[in-house]
Amino acid sequence: MARVAGRNVAIAWIAGVLCAGVVLALVWLSMPIVPVMASFVGDALRSALP
Repeated sequence: MARVAGRNVAIAWIAGVLCAGVVLALVWLSMPIVPVMASFVGDALRSALP
């Protein structure tokens, strides 16, 4: 990333870590739906294919 005048590196790091934490939290919260979605897609593919 290019250095921009006036950008505080510490604040950028803190914001990056917080954003990564939010993404990881959303992935963690979405984990229970994975088996349901796999079953749904499998059933859809089995019914669509002859």
